[in-house]
Amino acid sequence: MTSSQTRHGRWTPLSILAVVAGFIVWWPLGLAALAYVLWAGPIDTLADDGARRLRETFGARSAPKGSGNAAFDAYKAETLRRLEAEQAEFADYLNRLRDARDREEFERFMGERSASDRKV
Repeated sequence: MTSSQTRHGRWTPLSILAVVAGFIVWWPLGLAALAYVLWAGPIDTLADDGARRLRETFGARSAPKGSGNAAFDAYKAETLRRLEAEQAEFADYLNRLRDARDREEFERFMGERSASDRKV
C-alpha cells in the first residue's frame, strides 16, 4: 500500500467519479476503473503520475539547447549579451530622464512657493 492509500483510502472522490463516469459512458470502461481502484489504488495516484510526467516532458523541452553550429551559437550569445547591455543602458537613460523631470518639477514648485511667500 502506498502512502496516499493509507492517508486517503482507496475510495477518494476522484476514484468514485471515475468509476461512475466510466459506467455512464461505457460499461467496460466502468469495470476497468473499478478494477484499477480495487487492485492498484485510488485514481488520484494515476492522475498525479500523469501530471508529473507531463511536467517532466514539457519542462525538458523548454530548456534552451544549442543549434549544433558553434559559430551560430557564439554569434547568438554575443548578440544576446549586446542586447542586454543596450537594454541596461536604455533603462539608465530613462532613470536619468525621470530624475531630471522630477528635479525640474521640484524646482518649479519651490519657485512658485517662494513667489507666493513674497506676495503674502
